[in-house]
Amino acid sequence: MAALPSLPQGAALAWLLVAALAAGLARGFSGFGAALIFVPLASIGLGTRQAAPLMLVIEVLAIALLTPAAWRIADRREVGWLSLGAALGTPLGATVLALADPLALRWGVALVILGLLGLLVSGWRFRGTPSRPVTLGFGLAGGVLGGVAMVSGPPVLAYLLGRDGPARQLRADFALFLAAGAVFIGIAYAMAGLLEATLLGPFAVAAPAYALGIGLGARAFGLASERVFRLTCYGMIAVAALLGLPVWDRLLL
Repeated sequence: MAALPSLPQGAALAWLLVAALAAGLARGFSGFGAALIFVPLASIGLGTRQAAPLMLVIEVLAIALLTPAAWRIADRREVGWLSLGAALGTPLGATVLALADPLALRWGVALVILGLLGLLVSGWRFRGTPSRPVTLGFGLAGGVLGGVAMVSGPPVLAYLLGRDGPARQLRADFALFLAAGAVFIGIAYAMAGLLEATLLGPFAVAAPAYALGIGLGARAFGLASERVFRLTCYGMIAVAALLGLPVWDRLLL
């Protein structure tokens, strides 16, 4: 037990398990929403400054498994420009994560996630004429949000879904962007001192629950329509963000 001095206890442990399982379910049956669910729920007990780096560490294996196939299919030039924007924005987001007041950070992350959920639910897509500055801008937005809370996906997804191209390639573009973003986030977190040994305890608890959630979610896929699963995931994100608001701490901890 000496190797895991930071193992969460009590309510913090319970919320971490709920966060990991719910995030894994979303990842398994819909392929998105894991960080949008995990970070606000895990922040209830751990704080965002630990929850966001923990999400990165937990997700490393899934990213490693998905990236080779995405590399073969993706439009690597397009993803390269998005990734350049992310490389510029991620250090800014990581700096906010490292230096912001913890309570203000939790409020900000929960409200941002609710805003991103609104973007996803609205079905908004970028319909303008793509240009290098626009592509960089969407990548930059994703990088900042990824640095703050591992939620780089929604702005870039809205951009990619507005482009012409087969769904298979767009999914590969998104997966490759997330892989590149994870590298930038890892570097930025390491430089900001956010990847600490204190993550070992929470990781030992959360990783198995996350893997279990992915397995259950993958099994559930196909049992109902894609629309039902998508709406379920949206509901899970909304509940996670609302519960992550610090106003409930006296009731939840």
